Amino acid sequence: MADRIRIRRIFTRFTLGMTLAIALGWFAPIQATSSTGEGGIQAQRLHEAPYNLQGRKIAIGQVEIGRPGQFGIDKGVPPDDDRAPDLAGVFLRDRPAVPESHVDAHAHGVASVMVSNHKQRRGVAPEARLYSSATSPDRGGNRQGQHCLATQQVAEQNSNDVRAVNFSFGEPLWLDPRSEAVLDGNALLTLCVDWSARHHNTLYVIAGNQGQGGIPIPTDNYNGINVGSSQAHSGIYDQVDVSSLGNVFDGVFDRYVGLETNIDGRLLVSVLAPGRDVDLLSQDGEVFPSTGTSFASPHVVGTVALLQEYGDRQLQDNAPHWSLDARQHQVMKAVILNSADKVRDVGDGRLQGMTRTIDDKQGGNWLTSEAYRNPRVPVHRDMGTGHLNAYRAYEQFSPGQWPASEPVPAIGWDFARIGANPGQTTAQAAIEDYIIDSPLMANSYVSATLTWDRQVDLNDQNGDGRYDIDEGFRDRGLNDLNLYLMAADSDDINQAIAASTSDVDSLEHLFAAVPRQGRYKLRVVYNRQVNEPNQDYAIAWWTVPDA
Repeated sequence: MADRIRIRRIFTRFTLGMTLAIALGWFAPIQATSSTGEGGIQAQRLHEAPYNLQGRKIAIGQVEIGRPGQFGIDKGVPPDDDRAPDLAGVFLRDRPAVPESHVDAHAHGVASVMVSNHKQRRGVAPEARLYSSATSPDRGGNRQGQHCLATQQVAEQNSNDVRAVNFSFGEPLWLDPRSEAVLDGNALLTLCVDWSARHHNTLYVIAGNQGQGGIPIPTDNYNGINVGSSQAHSGIYDQVDVSSLGNVFDGVFDRYVGLETNIDGRLLVSVLAPGRDVDLLSQDGEVFPSTGTSFASPHVVGTVALLQEYGDRQLQDNAPHWSLDARQHQVMKAVILNSADKVRDVGDGRLQGMTRTIDDKQGGNWLTSEAYRNPRVPVHRDMGTGHLNAYRAYEQFSPGQWPASEPVPAIGWDFARIGANPGQTTAQAAIEDYIIDSPLMANSYVSATLTWDRQVDLNDQNGDGRYDIDEGFRDRGLNDLNLYLMAADSDDINQAIAASTSDVDSLEHLFAAVPRQGRYKLRVVYNRQVNEPNQDYAIAWWTVPDA
């Protein structure tokens, strides 16, 4: 994550230096790539007609050590008509914010990525309702518990209807009170995030770890999205940024396992978003660039707000194939991850019309990765499922919900429940088949993502259903689901065309070509029960029908 921003000094020196260089004719000014435009996540396309999506009436959240400044509470913050980010509420942990206290430039810049209306720094979802809490933990106190109080406070806003919460901060392992703490999912803040995701039905979006003994907790969560950082070349964000840590450390770097990445090989990066030279808004209304995963993750939260505005519009219109399941955090996770850009389509549609190839730090891409070859590895070590694309996420979400009980269209999603058979073996496992209703194009690619939650319970000592500072959590583990791409008339998973079968992740993802024109299906398998027999899941799929 990015260091605290040295805003005014850096920006002033940079501007004066650039102005002098240009005046002397040393080089021509370079137009920066917009992180929300066509070279970025393509959110600006959704702002305009015919989509007109701005995140209206959708509540999103932010938790950091500090908070953004708010006009009317803090001095020096311009009014909304001067295009400061318009905030729905600001807090200090679980209390109202103290005027002129805990205002932080880093938090203000992160907020501007989500909700700014400044003409030169328009946020991803400029009309969304952003609630922000500063955790600012007391010295000697329960730091992660205080972070959890702030998290709960934000998640309970808007009548307990906050669709996504951004974390552009975290805790260092050396401050974790556990003996020899490692990234195993059991830090109190990580447990809090996974509990709140289920309890408040909120998608947590966590800025990825940038290493060097940084602040990796809670990047070891199961139920949220961890965001890595991308950088732009020739006007397009299409490469993993050098500062963004991936999922796997091996060879001479295996000493970092558990310290910078998860101990059990679980995924660390879920998706990429623009993080280098991202335009931010300072407290006095100036626009300046900065770099870090801190500024990548709010692009994802803003995208959730755009999608949720569209979903609520469909619900209000009683559109067919829409239900309140569209608000489930697992659905948002599956939709955003499944629609990510991987490899540029050459124009024949077989690669789903993707507009860019995302390069990794080793000079490869998704098709050269272990995730493409190994069903036990669901995502690319550097980029997760690929690069965030808000417009493609809209295309993934807009066809609506389609259950396994009927043939499904080429693109769609579902939220459902699968039940384990009593005393089941893998051979007897419960299944759900999603049969694509049209034949698929030969050598076209299928993308499918399956998500579900780890179950974390609150040790609720006073029975009020809320976290209190002296309470903890109980990890009840993760049921294991698997995902297969099969011929429609096949019933043998050993003959599957592709599979995603991780033992440790709460996500399965496959991206594979079908060998010939024909009918295909996606099979969800309840492979192993660890806690409850019934498991909720979300699935999103994108296929290419034969013309």
